[in-house]
Parts: sequence; structure tokens; C-alpha cells
Amino acid sequence: MDRKRLLMIFGGAWVSAALLTWFLWANTKAPKTEKMTSVVAAARDLPAGTRLKKADVRLVSAVAKDLPKTAIADLNSVLERPLLFPVTANEPLTSAKVASVGGPEGLPAMIEPGKRAISVQVTDASGVGGLVQPRSHVDVLFTRTGSMAEAVTTTIIEDVVVMSIGRNIEVQSGATVDPRATRPQNQAATLLVTPEQARKLELAKNQGKISLALRNPLDHAVAEKNTPTTAEDLNVGPYLGQRGRRGRNLRDDRYWADLTGDEVKPKKVEKKEPPKPRFVVDVYRGDKHVQEIFQ
Repeated sequence: MDRKRLLMIFGGAWVSAALLTWFLWANTKAPKTEKMTSVVAAARDLPAGTRLKKADVRLVSAVAKDLPKTAIADLNSVLERPLLFPVTANEPLTSAKVASVGGPEGLPAMIEPGKRAISVQVTDASGVGGLVQPRSHVDVLFTRTGSMAEAVTTTIIEDVVVMSIGRNIEVQSGATVDPRATRPQNQAATLLVTPEQARKLELAKNQGKISLALRNPLDHAVAEKNTPTTAEDLNVGPYLGQRGRRGRNLRDDRYWADLTGDEVKPKKVEKKEPPKPRFVVDVYRGDKHVQEIFQ
């Protein structure tokens, strides 16, 4: 074997050894450090509709690039918010899985077992000037309209919780209610009631007017018996023909409109046809005189 060929073999072996050494070094060096981040995850398997408590969630570390962009990092931001979908233990929570703050999609989860949610239409006046807000405690008043002999107001439900006003189910912490702020003239107030109260309320909605009376949330006293209020309780006289203090007739619709705030409906005036002309003819027959009337 000549010298040139020996050098070629030796050189090839050296290059092969160098490549093998580089390959082994490249595959045995420390891996790159992945960026980690903390996110909110379920502490255990949770069904849809669960209102999240501190015991239901925890912070876990995960590789940032493996997380969805909507993953939630603030643990306090999910408390008391309902789950829209079931989650498993250690599953990161995203904004799509948790109801938004004040959003109507979380309303079903707020309905307690054995209760029902039912809405009533309220105006600025019947809704206590807009001061009734989600989580307020109210009484429900029913007024049957009609003639003064039939008109009556009574409390049909006491101490119920308002779940939402319109589509708003939350009052932001620290927010104040400005009674002068512009509000819709008519809004739906959704109340949390029992099935029996829901039936009573539905009947009342179709038979008269519904109003809400705001009450102290710490006052849970309920009257054993609610005595209806009638026209006689207004101290305007026991008889419909009697005049009030200012000499106004109790039969006058405008008088009761001032008391109840109702609008006076204009009465229909029937048009009468003018009388047809008549012709009177004097007829004399000798000393007799008669009148003949012709239409």
C-alpha cells in the first residue's frame, strides 16, 4: 500500500470521527428552556353551569406556546362566574368557557334549584325610577284597573330577588346608580321566584298592572296577610257620587288619573244626524182649523 493511499484512508477516518463527535455533542447538550406562564385551571372536574368558587380553580404553570390565546391568567376574575361548558381537572380556563361579567349567557346558572326566572315589563315609574338593579330585593304589587268599584291594589309577592334588568345581570363593584341618567322607557325585570309565584305573576301580568317596590336587602319580613287597597282607602269618600275635598266629582276620569298617574282616554263622541226638516200646513175647513205636519 503506497503512502498516498494510506493518507487518504487516515484522513477519511479522521473526518468521520469529527462528524461523529459533533453529532453526539449536538444531541447530548442541554435542551432550550421553554417560556412558562401561569394560567387558571380547574381544580377538579366541573359540570357546565357551575358558579366558580376559590375551591374550584387554581393556578398552574404551562408552556406559553401551547396555551390558547384566550387562556385566563387572573384567578380572581373568574370567581362567581358560571361555566358555559364542562371542564376536566387541570384544564386551563378560557374566556369562551366562562360566562362574561354581566353577560346574559350566565343567567341560567344563577337560577337556584327549585326556582324559576320570570320577567315583567317595568317602566321608569313602576321600576322605582330606575333604582331597581340586579340583586335588588323587591315586592311585587298588582293593580286591577277598571271602574272605581273594581279598582284594587295588593301585594302578591314579597322579598324576591331581581336577577337582571334588561340584559344586565351584574352591577359592577363600586358603581353608582344615577337616577338622572337616560334609561329606556320600558325594560324587562327578571325575578327569581318559586313555580307557584311564577304562575301567580303570569296571571297578574295579563289582568292588570305590575309594579315593583324596592326593599332593604336585609329585611326579609313577610306579612302573614296582605289586605288589598281599594278606592275607599284613598280617603276620598265612600260613595262614587260624593265630591272630593276640592269639589271634584269622583266619577270624573281626570280625578282618578291624577291619583293613579294613568292617562285619560278620550271618550268616543257619537255623531248625531241633524233633525230632518218638517213642514206645517194650516188647513181651514169652515170654522175649523187644523195643522198638518209633513216630514
